[in-house]
Amino acid sequence: MRHTLNLWRHRLGEVPESVWRRTELQVLILAENGLTVLPPAIGRLRRLTTLDLGHNGLTSVPAELGLLEGLSDCLYLHDNDLSRLPDSLGNLTRLRYLNVGENALARLPETIGAMTGLIELRAQHNRLASLPDGIGRLGRLRELHLRGNAIEDLPPSVAGLHELRDLDLRENALAELPGPLADLPLLRRLDLRGNRITRLPDRVAGMPALERLDLRWNPCEPPPALLAELERRGCYVLT
Repeated sequence: MRHTLNLWRHRLGEVPESVWRRTELQVLILAENGLTVLPPAIGRLRRLTTLDLGHNGLTSVPAELGLLEGLSDCLYLHDNDLSRLPDSLGNLTRLRYLNVGENALARLPETIGAMTGLIELRAQHNRLASLPDGIGRLGRLRELHLRGNAIEDLPPSVAGLHELRDLDLRENALAELPGPLADLPLLRRLDLRGNRITRLPDRVAGMPALERLDLRWNPCEPPPALLAELERRGCYVLT
């Protein structure tokens, strides 16, 4: 298609200057090219709706990424060497799918809360110990994937994720079930495998939409009465 440029696995090393003159582009795929630098010229491609930079060696992305306010479908930044994301990412208010997994991120920018179009956020396998309070402003978010980090707790603002259906917290450092999760009206699947959880609060039984709760590889032994109540309501519990 005229407005799509697919350079997947072309082993470019760097992006040809001619690409930045293609201002009509709507889809740009640069995955698996050994890229280590993304120049500020990316900001010229204001019509992009999808940008795939996955599986490269990027150590940073420029603030000019935030100029791509037309990004409405997907931004793939997974499997790079990113240690931080620019605050300008918050300008991408129309973006629906963001994947920043498999990097070296110690934090997500507070401005991520301005990305109110997000439906799915993937930040698995990073170095996150916490989430910014702004995460609770993502009122359309349906899936949140945080597996393989070092998260010890979730901010109270998580209670604002009223559309969340799927939450993956596998392989983190949670010692107890974060309280705000019990207030999520549509949460169906909750994966807590491989944490440090020692007890479940009774409030879990009142989570109205919960269908699957995975507690394997925790030191937790849920009370039989609590398990029975969850199973009676149709929630499949793995322990």
